Parts: sequence; C-alpha cells; structure tokens
Amino acid sequence: MCAYRSSEWFGKTGKMGFLYRSWMKNQGIPDDMFDGRPVIGICNTWSELTPCNAHLRDIAESVKKGVLEAGGFPVEFPIMSLGETLLKPTAMLFRNLASMDAEESIRGNPMDGVVLLTGCDKTTPSTMMGAASVDLPTIVVPGGPMLNGHYNGEQIGSGTAVWKLTDDLKLGKITQDEYLAAESCMSRSAGHCMTMGTASTMACMVESLGMCLPGGAAIPAVDSRRKVLARMSGRRIVEMVKEDLRMSKILTRDAFENAIKVNAAIGGSSNFIIHLTAIAGRIGVDIHLEDYDNLGSSIPLLLNLMPSGKFLMEDFFYAGGVPVIMNELNDKMNLDTLTVSGKSHRENIVGKCNCYNREVITSYDDPLIPEAGIVVLKGNLALNGAVMKPSAATPALMQHTGRAVVFENIEDYHSRVDDPDLDIDETCVMVLKHVGPVGYPGMPEVGNMVLPKKLLEKGVTDMVRISDGRMSGTAFGTVILHVSPESAIGGNLALVHNGDMITLDTKNRSINVDVSDEELSLRRKNWLKPAYVTDRGYVGMYVRHVQQADKGADLDFLTGKSGDEVLRDSH
Repeated sequence: MCAYRSSEWFGKTGKMGFLYRSWMKNQGIPDDMFDGRPVIGICNTWSELTPCNAHLRDIAESVKKGVLEAGGFPVEFPIMSLGETLLKPTAMLFRNLASMDAEESIRGNPMDGVVLLTGCDKTTPSTMMGAASVDLPTIVVPGGPMLNGHYNGEQIGSGTAVWKLTDDLKLGKITQDEYLAAESCMSRSAGHCMTMGTASTMACMVESLGMCLPGGAAIPAVDSRRKVLARMSGRRIVEMVKEDLRMSKILTRDAFENAIKVNAAIGGSSNFIIHLTAIAGRIGVDIHLEDYDNLGSSIPLLLNLMPSGKFLMEDFFYAGGVPVIMNELNDKMNLDTLTVSGKSHRENIVGKCNCYNREVITSYDDPLIPEAGIVVLKGNLALNGAVMKPSAATPALMQHTGRAVVFENIEDYHSRVDDPDLDIDETCVMVLKHVGPVGYPGMPEVGNMVLPKKLLEKGVTDMVRISDGRMSGTAFGTVILHVSPESAIGGNLALVHNGDMITLDTKNRSINVDVSDEELSLRRKNWLKPAYVTDRGYVGMYVRHVQQADKGADLDFLTGKSGDEVLRDSH
C-alpha cells in the first residue's frame, strides 16, 4: 500500500481503521476505494448566496470524473463561501476566516491532494491562502466568467455598467424601467463578472502563477470546455500527488513576478495587490508593495477589456486568453517556471498562443497604453504606501493639486455627497476616511466614490479620490486606494481637514497633504481613536490582528506555512 497521507486514516488496521472506513461507507463507497489510492479533496465554494459560484456543484462533478478516471478517490467538501454582491458588511472582512476554514479542513481530513473550486472575488485568494499554509499538491479550477452582457444593442459589463447606468439614472438620461431592464441584460448566465474585475483578475492570477491548467482563466462558465478543464484537472491532481508536486514548488518568487507582470498587461484589479501579497505571506515568499511598481508599472496594457477598454472576458477567450498575453510578454516573463501541468509556462503555451483578434489583445509593440501597471505612491499622506490603477485613471489628473473635501466615514459621505450646498468643484480632491481594514471593518470597495450629482450634471466624469479602502476591479477613475497606515489606527489620513491642499504626483510616485509636520503633530494630539465596532467573535479578533493593506491585510498570526501535520491524533 502506498504511504500516502490518507493512509494514516484509511490504511489503519484494527478499531481505528474500522471507524474511519465504516462511517465513509454509509455513502455507498465500495471497499476498493480504500485500497491505498490517492484521496483528492475537492474544496467547493458553492453557494446560492454567492451567485458567481452557484454553478460549482456541476463543475465538481466533472472534477470527480477526472479523479476517478485517474485512479483517485474524490471527496467533495464545502467551506465558507464569500459573495461580493450580497455579503455584508463586505466579503473582504471574511476572506481570512474562509482561509482558516480551508486550511483547517484540508489539514484535518484524510486527503493527499486538493482541487480548489473558485469564482467570486474572495473565494480564490481565501482558498489559495488556506491551501498554501498546508502545502499539499493543489490545483485550482476557476469557475469562469459569465457570457457577455448585451443591452440595447451594446455590450455591457458586470459592475462597470452599474457605475455608468447609475450616473445616467441620477441625471435622468434613462428611466427606472430601463435601469431595471439592464439588470437582466448584464447578468445572463452562470459565472463571475465578465469584466476585468477582481474575479477575472484572480482567475488570470491563478493561471499566471501556474496554479491552473493552461488557458483555464478565460473560458466562459457555461462553455463545455470549462467542464473539460475541470475533468482534466481532476485527472492531473492525481498525478500531482504521485509526483509530490506541492504548492511551494510552484509558488516561487519567479511565479509571483510573472503574476505581477501579467496583471499589468491585462489591466487587472488593484485588489490583486492585497490578495497576491497575502498568498505570498502564507507560502513564505517575500513580496513588498514596491515590487508591484518596480515590476509592473513599465508593462504596457495589452488587453482591451472593461473597465480599461471596451471588450469582455468572452472576447478575451476567443482571442486566445492568458497564453497570448504571456507570449507577448515573453522577454519580460520567467516562462521556465514550473506549473501544475508538470511543465513550464514556455511548454504550456506552445500551440496555444496565437492571437485571433488584435483589437482585443494588442501586440507588445503596439499597446493600448505604454505603461499600465499598478503605481505605488508614498508621501506624508501614505507613509507606508497607497496604490493607483493608471489604466482606469484620467491622464490629465495624474498630476493634480486640489482642495480636500473630507468625508469622515461612509455614512457621512452618503448623507452629504448630493447636498447642493456641498462646497466642492471638479478641482477638489474627495477624501474618505475610516474605510480601511480596521476602520470599516474589512476594507470595503467604496474608494471609487460616486461624484456629487451637481458635478455630474456639469458633465464632470472624474475627480481625484483618496481613501484607505478598496475599489471594485470593475470600477474606474483617478482613485487613490489602500492608504497605509489607515485612518482608524492614526495614519495621517485621519488628520486631513477640509480645505487642506493635496497633491497627487504620479510621475514622482507621491501623494502629499500640504500641512507641516508640526501642524500634523498638533492635530494628532487632538485626535481620538475610534472605538472598535465590536469586541465579539471573529470580527473582534479581526480588528485586533489584521495587518495593514501594504502587508496584504492577512491576520498577523496566519502568515507563514504551518504544514500538513495534524496537531494531535486523539485516536
């Protein structure tokens, strides 16, 4: 009998072997499934409350077929699912909790390898964080994007259309009935957002890290080839167990650098930084905020996809997907890194890197934007850094000085933003405090503040906006995010007053408030730290242990691998 990890359960003789096998047999499992074959855990984030993942039960069945065909023993298990669209106060608050669920479920149960079924924004990083901590052979099967949205003869994209249609409704350009009709037109099939929102960004991250089979990121959720990918992944994980191909052999420093460069080329979500940093912290790879700028900011934008372009994920798939992007970045990538296929990226993309639509994926020599990666800003307003997504910003605002209009929290913003008497014009800088990891808590996607109605009526479409929160990958605008340290723990953002002059200088990577150190010190003496929103349960633990955005917002006691050893064997 092979000494797989699962043999510590199912390979035992006597009483304990009897117990472990007998209770499993009540599901109709025959004796020969316990003959020493690899046990594959299928970690499923399915939930009807996570609409983007609601089809994953079907995907799991395809994975199981592949596992069985390869001689493995598939066992599906659920963990907490995180739906960005419904879960309050924000799914990000529970990303680390779901990672703990994944980690302990994987470590504590008899499995030799793991298949992660993911979709909506936080289910990909949370399961990867948990699996990385245990470090078994692991493969990811992304759930895939929805089909393209169509409304009144035009394509509309998840999230991106919401912001635009909401502005149009506010201005009376469309009726409430038209607004409601667009809902069904936008979300017309199973799958996650078909824009380059965070879910699509995470799928592309997984592929560029080498954690899913080649081409797996962009296949639409309802395309039969998504099921083929799942089935082939089920076959492959069995071989990975036999090869002892663990996550730590794939998730090297080179792999993380690849992901940063691909993210720049596709115009990926700024949330990518938070999640990739957290995954790196779990697997033990040293990634700093500056790496995203140093490695990615000079990479051109190659993908013409909303919100940075006009196409959607279905078009990206038909044009060739991530393998084409990798091939275009050939000289910039570490293509010889190992992937879950057992081969390198260079080998994986052979025969898969032809571009079939240059309007969707441009060449490296003729990009949409010459430099498009995430920019990291520092200054007295963000001592540990803040980030901005240039591909979604207005070029004319990249160097800008304006008067601060301060909202102390999200409730203050909602109550005053459309007040006709609000003292604001298009040259101002909107500042939103207390929406960081501790302050909200959970760091919600509210950084792309909707502009005041009176400015929208003037035709203003963008302003500089600053917060310690995040924004949806589907959003756009000249938005400064992830300010660290955050306002709720006394970062200088907390000390900004209405009327202060703020300067954004993207070229010099700086964000500063024109207030002297002496004045900031005086303001700090009068600053009162806000009370935690609760002392109870997970949220109470979260606010006391969450790291700042520049560290990936993981819990401080979760960083670093813990391994697959069960703490104690009570049997």
